[in-house]
Amino acid sequence: MKIEPTPITLGTSGLGRHSEPGSAEERAAVDVAVDLLTSRHGFVDTSNNYAGGRSEAVLGIALRELGIDGSRIISKVDQDPETGVFDRDRVLRSFEETTVRLGVDRLPLVHLHDPYSVSFADSISTGGAVQGLLELRNAGVVDAIGVAAAPVPLMAKYVETGVFDAVLIHNRFTLVDHSADTVFADAKARGMAVFNAAPFGSGLLAKGPHSGAKYAYRPAGEELLEWTERLQRVCAEHGTSMAAVALHYSLRSPLIDSTVVGVSSPNRREQLDELVQTEVPDGLWGAIESLGPAPSPVDDSDYA
Repeated sequence: MKIEPTPITLGTSGLGRHSEPGSAEERAAVDVAVDLLTSRHGFVDTSNNYAGGRSEAVLGIALRELGIDGSRIISKVDQDPETGVFDRDRVLRSFEETTVRLGVDRLPLVHLHDPYSVSFADSISTGGAVQGLLELRNAGVVDAIGVAAAPVPLMAKYVETGVFDAVLIHNRFTLVDHSADTVFADAKARGMAVFNAAPFGSGLLAKGPHSGAKYAYRPAGEELLEWTERLQRVCAEHGTSMAAVALHYSLRSPLIDSTVVGVSSPNRREQLDELVQTEVPDGLWGAIESLGPAPSPVDDSDYA
């Protein structure tokens, strides 16, 4: 493992969205970024395409105001937003765009992000996206490289290459869906850093069942809503919130090095810290197991 993450990594996918340079909205976003970068958590996670590049731009302003380097920033290279091209040259351009926005020369970790516009074979071939990442690491401008996406069968293939230092999967290691278990176990055995993102599953496990609720960006069906209602009651009976339990499900796992949680305001970061400090009774985990498997709406069979 070339990096040593802390238990929580702060996500910034919505940071700076709909803000213009110099606007009051940008100032508010910069204030959030400053709060995240001065928190007790080790890394702040962003991407070339988050909020159309505004996430990185706002973080760059915060870095300059604080007078610090990018050693706490994790970012991701993305496909060309216009053409969908995702090859070696695009990876190098994406990284350059990122470093210019952030105002830094190097980063501790950069992920290959959502490589869905190309086949796995093309991605790992000569001239493919993975080659670009390897060149960045070999040049010393990144300390480590990772892969960040969701479909478990696809992620298993990338982990099995043995070339990555880290892996990030979202919505597949939660109270609702455990399908990332085997990939995370393989990554851990290879000495990779394991990041588990979206422990609240698009909000369902934080807000609770409600009309229009989603899990992993998909509609939560009636069976899942009913299961979540039972989960919520069990958590309440043990004197804690479902949100705290959802977070600690990831924090307590020996497979997970860091749990990635999106934060959109200083208040949300404070709420997250409260959840981290919440004590979850040991007996609750057995009570949750007695509910049986949740009817997850996730279907990764197209990537098998």
